[in-house]
Amino acid sequence: METASSSSAVPELAGASATLRRNRILSSKLYVDVPLSKVPLIYSTSYDIAFLGIEKLYPLLQSFQTVLCSIKCFIHSANSLQVGGSILAAKLAIERGWAINVGGGFHHCSAEKGGGFCAYADISLCIHFAFVRLNISRVMIIDLDAHQGNGHEIDFSDDRRVYILDIYNSGIYPFDLEARRYIDQKVELLSGTKTNEYLEQLDKALEVAGNNFNPELVVYNAGTDILDGDPLGRLKVSPEGVSIRDEKVFRFARERNVPLLMLTSGGYMKSSAQVIADSIINLSGKKLIDLDSPLRRK
Repeated sequence: METASSSSAVPELAGASATLRRNRILSSKLYVDVPLSKVPLIYSTSYDIAFLGIEKLYPLLQSFQTVLCSIKCFIHSANSLQVGGSILAAKLAIERGWAINVGGGFHHCSAEKGGGFCAYADISLCIHFAFVRLNISRVMIIDLDAHQGNGHEIDFSDDRRVYILDIYNSGIYPFDLEARRYIDQKVELLSGTKTNEYLEQLDKALEVAGNNFNPELVVYNAGTDILDGDPLGRLKVSPEGVSIRDEKVFRFARERNVPLLMLTSGGYMKSSAQVIADSIINLSGKKLIDLDSPLRRK
């Protein structure tokens, strides 16, 4: 039989956990000031993505790696460095209107456990940091990795400040039926879904999300494992389709004057590096991001 004291222990424990998290966020040194001479494109050669060859394919990224130099002493591994990049990128998105972390997007990890290739819940963490330190109260997660983002879905299952749009292949990992209950706008795809159908589904989902929720920040998980040939994503979206997808999401945020943070998330082919680079260049060409710093324009 449950007693009054035992039933009250659960909310007390949750309250203590939230207080501890808040205090740790307030004392964190991950929110560093970034000079205006640096555009909000975050990358470090210490990220564990060297096998993709991003630093060789897109030399522009190398000039921004110093953005993370000042936080290296506070974190301990390549993947946790990417978490620091995601947290800092949320701050930069609010300050500059957009930011891209060429890494992060560990969407299978929740506060309680890891999953897939994800050991750190950077999406949840960057949002909690934003709530505590950036004075915002409404965040939309747009998760377009080929896999369901069950980690952040569990973390924000009862938090109405967060709206989740998730488009994923329902026939692949993680098969998390519980987490699916917490998706606000869900689109389940079949293996083999091609570019045109994918983009049509995205248009419909963005329209619904935009009508139902007014965010102060968009966190965009932009996995390239939707590419045709990706062994884990099993979808058939073209490289050009990925660029169009990213452009649609950035336009969605721009039209609503909402800051956007992009995380590059999953992608398991060598070609993913070039696709990411091409998409960033396309966003710049369409004037959705500005890769020229304010100081250099003067």
